[in-house]
Amino acid sequence: MTRATVPFADALAARALVLDGGLGNQLAEQGCDLSGGLWTGRVLAERPDQVQAAHTAYAQAGAEVLITASYQVGYEAFAARGRAETTGLLHRSVRLAARAADTAGHGVWVAASVGPYGAVLADGSEYRGRYGLSRRELAAFHRPRIEALLDAGPDVLAVETVPDADEAEAVLGVLADTGARAWLSYTVAGGRTRAGGRLAEAFALAEESPQVVAVGVNCCDPREVLPALEEAASATGKPLLAYPNDGSVWDAAAATWAYPAASAPWPTGAWLRAGARLVGGCCRIGPSRIAALASDVRAAPPDRPRGTAAPGK
Repeated sequence: MTRATVPFADALAARALVLDGGLGNQLAEQGCDLSGGLWTGRVLAERPDQVQAAHTAYAQAGAEVLITASYQVGYEAFAARGRAETTGLLHRSVRLAARAADTAGHGVWVAASVGPYGAVLADGSEYRGRYGLSRRELAAFHRPRIEALLDAGPDVLAVETVPDADEAEAVLGVLADTGARAWLSYTVAGGRTRAGGRLAEAFALAEESPQVVAVGVNCCDPREVLPALEEAASATGKPLLAYPNDGSVWDAAAATWAYPAASAPWPTGAWLRAGARLVGGCCRIGPSRIAALASDVRAAPPDRPRGTAAPGK
């Protein structure tokens, strides 16, 4: 098998799928320069071969879903840095992941990353939210990126690292207009969205959206995952997803990670029992961790997890 042919939502209804890990840390491990504010977008523009190699490393580790390098690619941010090829780079990000999928040796889906507005600011705003923009302005920011990514033909959109419900609502409006299937993933801390909102209310926005095939959390401490999944299951009844980081906290001023004193455990079985159908890693989670995770997911009982409804219901 190469790139998966089963529709993504149908696959979620059948079993749990393994996501990849952090793209930025893998590119850094490969010796790429991520400085300058464009982060993985810079490598996408200058070293596409390295992006494909990073995707391939995760596919070989057992990842069944590859998330594209489009997270921090935005029209305004690239224009401000003298680059005008944004649409082409968004298309390229999907092609590179698809090429890696084609050589994986097992079925792989491609998820086009739709990062939050704060990501293109490159100042850590995605971990705070509340940018001072209206929902209309946020929708205007996201719409051209989403349309360009859809033109490249991914299997699903990964609306990820969303810090607050206002931005989620803006993106959901764009999804409704385009009909695109997507997952919606918040970044959380202290049992709330990064902007301090209640998770039940944030997740509930997706309940009536047929475009949202899964909801959950990413780029958070692993200890935040299970309570958030329980909130998401109660609020939506949809398939759930979890891809935390290693518990590190991003220090935007120093442009580095503050590492935890000890690694937090990953109770993968509990996440699956809570309804997780997509499980992987975010920042600072590499191929070796994904390989171990893939083994855990394969060994998990095949029973339908609690809190899971048919996609889009």
